[in-house]
Amino acid sequence: MPVVITALVPSTGPDSGGNTVSISGCGLAATTGVTFGAAPAASFTVDSDTAITAVAPPGTGSVPVTVVTADSASNSLTYVYAGSPGLPFIQAIAPQAGDPAGGSDIIAVGSGFSDATAVSFGGTAAAGFTVASDTIIGITTPPGSGTVPVTVTTPGGTSNSVPFTYSATLPPRLVAATPRCGRPGRTIVIFGCKVNRATAVTFGGHPADSFTVLSDNVILAVAPPGTGTVPIIVTTPAGTSNPVLFTYLLPPVIEAIVPQAGDPAGGSDIIAVGSGFTDATAVSFGGTAAAGFTVASDTIIGITTPPGSGTVPVTVTTPGGTSNSVPFTYSATLPPRLVAATPRSARTGDTIVIFGCKVNRATAVTFGGHPADSFEVLSDNVILAVAPPGNGTVPIVVTTPAGSSNPVLFTYI
Repeated sequence: MPVVITALVPSTGPDSGGNTVSISGCGLAATTGVTFGAAPAASFTVDSDTAITAVAPPGTGSVPVTVVTADSASNSLTYVYAGSPGLPFIQAIAPQAGDPAGGSDIIAVGSGFSDATAVSFGGTAAAGFTVASDTIIGITTPPGSGTVPVTVTTPGGTSNSVPFTYSATLPPRLVAATPRCGRPGRTIVIFGCKVNRATAVTFGGHPADSFTVLSDNVILAVAPPGTGTVPIIVTTPAGTSNPVLFTYLLPPVIEAIVPQAGDPAGGSDIIAVGSGFTDATAVSFGGTAAAGFTVASDTIIGITTPPGSGTVPVTVTTPGGTSNSVPFTYSATLPPRLVAATPRSARTGDTIVIFGCKVNRATAVTFGGHPADSFEVLSDNVILAVAPPGNGTVPIVVTTPAGSSNPVLFTYI
């Protein structure tokens, strides 16, 4: 699964570093490193597959934060070193454009805003502002024209400036989409500016299944079918927006389970083979949770069956959804079923490992109709058998009181 980061909290900090930054995203469990620009984080802790806690190193200016795994690197998000902790700092404003007549409601995000005394648009005082927290101010724009610098002033001084453009004809600009990872059909919240006249929303070039404009700054869009990481783009009569990224999470697929039968009392160990298992959250046997499961890789899960009866559908669930189902049968009287023998080629007298299910009551093991020199039942799924004299390629068959198995082939060398 691609590594994607979706948020930094906070996204500003002092030049000296040392502050804790919470990083949210997808696919973070295998993180091997976190960088702030060219500098590694002072330290980091992987809290879960969707969260990391990192300590910022010293730095200056705006730098990209990236999460690295053994296989790939994530997208980057901007972290800003704000200089002195006492000086206010604006990281961003949203939206970044508004009506020349004024009266647009915008938000400034940053730090050090608690005691703000003024907000300026190119030297013109804001029509009004409300300090929501030390990191957020809600602002009402004054009338103006062109692109002007926005600053916030506190007793500690005046912040850096960020641009605000007065225009009724700017194309839309997107800031973020949340969640950044999801399944087709998921409703995605898209934040930006100038999106109120949206005529289209696309995911990787494919139209959203539907979309609803909530305001000049927010659109709800339903993700269409797709795969991988794709750009979300909003189009209005004034033009096309910049892209923000979205990653599809797809349901897992079960290709097979081995063995396909087990004890009604539960406790049978089986393996599911398929794809998309990495973040599995549940395995179900006809609606009953597995007694336990271990994700060995993206393609293999080891599962312990719960108690049950009859033939039931087995499914695997991940954040991407629930898989197709494959049948599993509870029975104490099924004939044995063989899956494989290893090695498949050997000499007379060599010990062969035979894998299957319902083999624990074996009364005979034959190689081409000839009894094994000896055999030992290790479990319900494994028998060790000594190959008798023979030649060519022959079928191995296991017999129990419930019947004879299917054959697996063995070749004498």
